[in-house]
Amino acid sequence: MPIHGEYEPSSWDWVRDQVADYEASGGQQANTLLDTGIPIIVLTTLGNKSGKVRKMALMRVEHEGEYSLVASQGGMPTNPSWYYNLIADPTALVIQDGSEPHDYVAREVAGDEKATWWKRSVAIYPPYDEYQAATTRVIPLLVARRVEA
Repeated sequence: MPIHGEYEPSSWDWVRDQVADYEASGGQQANTLLDTGIPIIVLTTLGNKSGKVRKMALMRVEHEGEYSLVASQGGMPTNPSWYYNLIADPTALVIQDGSEPHDYVAREVAGDEKATWWKRSVAIYPPYDEYQAATTRVIPLLVARRVEA
Protein backbone atom coordinates (compact mmCIF):
# COMPACT_ATOMS: atom_id res chain seq x y z
CA MET A 1 0.00 0.00 0.00
CA PRO A 2 1.43 3.41 -0.82
CA ILE A 3 2.53 5.26 2.28
CA HIS A 4 1.22 8.80 2.69
CA GLY A 5 1.71 11.33 5.43
CA GLU A 6 4.19 13.70 6.95
CA TYR A 7 7.78 12.52 6.65
CA GLU A 8 9.82 12.77 9.82
CA PRO A 9 13.52 12.22 9.06
CA SER A 10 15.62 10.10 11.38
CA SER A 11 17.12 11.75 14.44
CA TRP A 12 20.42 10.09 13.46
CA ASP A 13 22.29 12.47 11.13
CA TRP A 14 23.99 9.74 9.10
CA VAL A 15 20.70 7.92 8.44
CA ARG A 16 18.86 11.13 7.53
CA ASP A 17 21.66 12.20 5.16
CA GLN A 18 22.09 8.77 3.58
CA VAL A 19 18.37 8.37 2.89
CA ALA A 20 18.17 11.86 1.39
CA ASP A 21 21.21 11.33 -0.85
CA TYR A 22 20.07 7.84 -1.88
CA GLU A 23 16.59 8.98 -2.85
CA ALA A 24 17.76 12.17 -4.57
CA SER A 25 20.18 10.21 -6.75
CA GLY A 26 17.83 7.33 -7.55
CA GLY A 27 20.07 4.97 -5.61
CA GLN A 28 23.23 5.99 -7.45
CA GLN A 29 24.81 7.68 -4.42
CA ALA A 30 24.91 6.83 -0.71
CA ASN A 31 24.05 3.25 -1.67
CA THR A 32 26.47 1.48 0.68
CA LEU A 33 26.78 1.35 4.46
CA LEU A 34 29.16 4.19 5.27
CA ASP A 35 32.63 3.15 4.04
CA THR A 36 32.05 -0.64 4.03
CA GLY A 37 31.09 -0.91 0.37
CA ILE A 38 28.15 -3.14 1.41
CA PRO A 39 24.93 -2.21 -0.48
CA ILE A 40 21.87 -0.90 1.33
CA ILE A 41 18.18 -0.49 0.63
CA VAL A 42 15.90 2.26 1.89
CA LEU A 43 13.01 1.02 3.99
CA THR A 44 9.94 3.25 4.41
CA THR A 45 7.35 2.50 7.08
CA LEU A 46 4.52 4.29 8.82
CA GLY A 47 5.10 5.13 12.49
CA ASN A 48 2.81 2.95 14.59
CA LYS A 49 2.51 5.64 17.28
CA SER A 50 3.17 8.89 15.42
CA GLY A 51 1.52 8.01 12.10
CA LYS A 52 4.45 9.73 10.39
CA VAL A 53 6.42 8.37 7.45
CA ARG A 54 9.77 6.93 8.61
CA LYS A 55 12.79 5.91 6.55
CA MET A 56 15.85 3.83 7.35
CA ALA A 57 18.83 2.42 5.47
CA LEU A 58 19.20 -1.34 5.93
CA MET A 59 21.66 -3.87 4.61
CA ARG A 60 20.67 -5.23 1.18
CA VAL A 61 20.03 -8.94 1.66
CA GLU A 62 17.98 -10.07 -1.33
CA HIS A 63 17.08 -13.59 -2.44
CA GLU A 64 14.75 -14.37 -5.34
CA GLY A 65 13.07 -10.98 -5.07
CA GLU A 66 12.54 -11.05 -1.31
CA TYR A 67 14.49 -9.08 1.29
CA SER A 68 15.74 -9.92 4.75
CA LEU A 69 15.01 -7.18 7.27
CA VAL A 70 17.19 -7.81 10.32
CA ALA A 71 16.01 -5.85 13.37
CA SER A 72 19.47 -5.85 14.96
CA GLN A 73 19.83 -2.19 15.93
CA GLY A 74 23.54 -2.92 16.35
CA GLY A 75 22.91 -5.38 19.17
CA MET A 76 21.21 -2.82 21.38
CA PRO A 77 18.87 -4.21 24.07
CA THR A 78 15.71 -3.05 22.26
CA ASN A 79 14.26 -3.62 18.82
CA PRO A 80 14.38 -0.74 16.34
CA SER A 81 11.25 1.38 15.87
CA TRP A 82 10.79 0.22 12.28
CA TYR A 83 10.28 -3.35 13.57
CA TYR A 84 7.27 -2.24 15.66
CA ASN A 85 5.97 -0.23 12.70
CA LEU A 86 5.95 -3.37 10.54
CA ILE A 87 4.46 -5.58 13.25
CA ALA A 88 1.63 -3.04 13.59
CA ASP A 89 1.09 -2.87 9.81
CA PRO A 90 3.16 -5.24 7.66
CA THR A 91 1.61 -3.81 4.49
CA ALA A 92 2.80 -0.25 5.19
CA LEU A 93 6.20 -0.97 3.66
CA VAL A 94 8.06 0.50 0.72
CA ILE A 95 11.54 -0.65 -0.26
CA GLN A 96 13.79 1.24 -2.64
CA ASP A 97 16.60 -0.88 -4.09
CA GLY A 98 17.93 1.26 -6.90
CA SER A 99 16.01 3.91 -8.75
CA GLU A 100 12.40 2.94 -8.02
CA PRO A 101 10.55 2.31 -4.75
CA HIS A 102 8.03 -0.55 -4.61
CA ASP A 103 5.35 -1.72 -2.19
CA TYR A 104 6.12 -4.78 -0.05
CA VAL A 105 4.52 -6.80 2.69
CA ALA A 106 6.60 -8.10 5.61
CA ARG A 107 6.28 -11.16 7.78
CA GLU A 108 8.36 -12.23 10.74
CA VAL A 109 10.05 -15.60 10.25
CA ALA A 110 11.08 -18.27 12.76
CA GLY A 111 12.60 -21.75 12.92
CA ASP A 112 14.32 -23.18 9.86
CA GLU A 113 13.16 -20.33 7.65
CA LYS A 114 14.70 -17.78 10.00
CA ALA A 115 17.92 -19.83 10.15
CA THR A 116 18.13 -19.81 6.35
CA TRP A 117 17.54 -16.06 6.11
CA TRP A 118 19.91 -15.39 9.04
CA LYS A 119 22.66 -17.29 7.22
CA ARG A 120 22.06 -15.25 4.07
CA SER A 121 22.12 -12.04 6.11
CA VAL A 122 25.35 -12.89 7.93
CA ALA A 123 26.97 -13.80 4.59
CA ILE A 124 26.36 -10.21 3.49
CA TYR A 125 27.02 -8.54 6.87
CA PRO A 126 28.95 -10.73 9.36
CA PRO A 127 28.49 -8.32 12.32
CA TYR A 128 24.91 -9.59 12.68
CA ASP A 129 26.31 -12.59 14.56
CA GLU A 130 28.26 -10.23 16.84
CA TYR A 131 25.12 -8.16 17.45
CA GLN A 132 23.18 -11.27 18.47
CA ALA A 133 25.98 -12.26 20.85
CA ALA A 134 25.98 -8.75 22.36
CA THR A 135 22.31 -8.74 23.39
CA THR A 136 20.03 -10.91 25.47
CA ARG A 137 17.07 -10.40 23.13
CA VAL A 138 16.54 -12.65 20.14
CA ILE A 139 17.00 -10.39 17.12
CA PRO A 140 13.86 -10.52 14.98
CA LEU A 141 14.09 -11.14 11.25
CA LEU A 142 11.36 -10.25 8.79
CA VAL A 143 11.11 -11.16 5.13
CA ALA A 144 9.62 -8.67 2.69
CA ARG A 145 7.82 -9.77 -0.48
CA ARG A 146 6.90 -7.36 -3.26
CA VAL A 147 3.22 -6.61 -3.73
CA GLU A 148 2.20 -6.75 -7.38
CA ALA A 149 0.05 -3.87 -8.52
